[in-house]
Amino acid sequence: QVHLVESGGGSVQAGGSLTLSCVVSGNTPSGNCMGWFRQAPGKGREAVAAIGTDESSTYYAEFVKGRFTVSKDAASNTLFLQMSNLKPEDSAMYYCAASDGVTWSGSTNIWTFASVYKYWGQGTQVTVSS
Repeated sequence: QVHLVESGGGSVQAGGSLTLSCVVSGNTPSGNCMGWFRQAPGKGREAVAAIGTDESSTYYAEFVKGRFTVSKDAASNTLFLQMSNLKPEDSAMYYCAASDGVTWSGSTNIWTFASVYKYWGQGTQVTVSS
């Protein structure tokens, strides 16, 4: 079994920063590919960022490029999402997810599909006030 636990959410003012963490415990998913999604009330879940098989392969949704950075620390099995210049529209529940056997690298949008992820965390709330 694989467990994902997010932390680091909170309430900030517009322009502020937060860093989300996602600790992976239990069995190690195959492929090393993970991502962050978010879901605001009344909206669908959308892909935010992801990291590929090669941890230097990172992917971002257009609406967070230049503001968010995804990274992974293999030693602690932790996925991070550094968020800066936050906007009210970034307010949402943020989820980390891990694939198992589905991998990606290079130019691809496969990471944006929730269906390729097998394991999901419970989420951490981010609220940005104007």
